[in-house]
Parts: sequence; C-alpha cells; structure tokens
Amino acid sequence: MTLLLDGEEVRGKNLKVTANLRIESDDLSGQTSNTDSAHKGFKPKTLAVTLLIPFVDAGHLRNLMSLAESTGTGGELKTYRVVNDTAAAFGVRQVQFTDGVSAREDDSVRAWLVQFTLAEKLSNPERVEARRAGKAVTQQGAPGQSVTAPGAGGGGADAPGQELTGFEATLKKLDKYLGGES
Repeated sequence: MTLLLDGEEVRGKNLKVTANLRIESDDLSGQTSNTDSAHKGFKPKTLAVTLLIPFVDAGHLRNLMSLAESTGTGGELKTYRVVNDTAAAFGVRQVQFTDGVSAREDDSVRAWLVQFTLAEKLSNPERVEARRAGKAVTQQGAPGQSVTAPGAGGGGADAPGQELTGFEATLKKLDKYLGGES
C-alpha cells in the first residue's frame, strides 16, 4: 500500500489508512424514547494514517513533517492531491493535514509509530452546496399600517391627508378637552 501527496511518497513500514465519513444528525426525541433524528449533512471525509518509521530512516520523518508544515501563498494549509487505494475507494482526491501529526517511540522495535489525519478538501458535497443557489430572504410584514411613536417622523393620526375614523375623531376631541386645548 502506498500513499502519495502531490506525487511525493510518504515512506514508512506497515502503512495503514483508515477512511472515515461523519454523518451529522440531531436527536429530535426530546425527553421521549422516540428515535427521530434530523439529518444535518455530511462532514468532510478523513483519512487516519498510521505507519512505522525506523530510527535509521529519520529523513523520512523529516520529509513527512515538512509536508505537514507546508503552507500556501496566503498562509493557509497546503492542499495535496492524494493517491491511495483507500482514498480512491472513498472518492477523496484532495486533502489537508488536520488534527496534528504525532510520532512516539515504539516499545518493541527501534522505530517511531507515526499517526496523522488528512481531511478532505473540496469534497463533492461541498461543491454541490457551493453551486446550489442561495434562498432569497423575504422581509416579514404584518397586515395594516405600521405604528410610529409621536414625534418620530410618522406624523401619526394628525398627518395631513389622513382621515380619522369616527371613533378616533371622538377620542381626539376628548383628548383635546382633557388636555386643555381648544
């Protein structure tokens, strides 16, 4: 089994690649025993890689670390084209290093046990979502006229050209009488 990142082989022994697809969902049951759930989409696929690098091949570990630390022009993590049978079976074409790289000394052999994770970049669900047209936002409104505070520029019921209903006219007369206006 081989693993190539932009044509550069990740060298080591006992290379194992585990592919994962996370499917997000929310429990809709509340406090009941109902099993309903809401589908929240597919998260990017990940490739968990483990391999053994003998101490005598320390250059292989240095090469892997330089791949993991590479950045693009804007300072973002470098995206690699991946070649691996498991990645191809999962439909993963481009990846970035994620969740770090760890190397620990093995107890039984003079080698490092190296583990790292590659996350899919520009996945098919991501491309479909980007192509999907955004929904237009509509402004909510209620039937009738909007209410404005007195002196807020709306003019209220005293605005010229606006007629008062019979009840409003009676209330206006009562307000003027109680308020002392004539």
